[in-house]
Amino acid sequence: MKVKVKRFDKKFPLPEYHSEKAAAMDLVARETVEIQPHQVGLVRLNMALQVPPDYWVLVAARSSLHKKGLLMANGIGVGDEDFAGNEDEYRAILLNFTDAAVTVTQGDRIAQMIVLPRDRVELEEVETLVAPTRGGIGSTG
Repeated sequence: MKVKVKRFDKKFPLPEYHSEKAAAMDLVARETVEIQPHQVGLVRLNMALQVPPDYWVLVAARSSLHKKGLLMANGIGVGDEDFAGNEDEYRAILLNFTDAAVTVTQGDRIAQMIVLPRDRVELEEVETLVAPTRGGIGSTG
């Protein structure tokens, strides 16, 4: 599958897989950003995308991001098919959970993306579901 990508700063590589079996492509910070303690910062990811029809983009933190004292504030990012304008640069919304300022340095690999097929569902409202209630939140042990 081909995905059109616009790089805003060509000194950084295109998003890429970093191993043969990787499911996601790594994304880099386009600029250096300092995020104050217990605050949220936006980090530009140096790309705008145009995915094929009926596809979308999942943006998640790299598993090592917590070592910097950062988490993605929105859990994951969703790039809809129609988020495809020339200036629609993807960004990571990062929360600094530490008591000190944290710097994301230009070029740091901080996030990853997966391009996935989009299915549309039709909801059918019912009064009762047939499966037994389980409880959730770790109810199976």
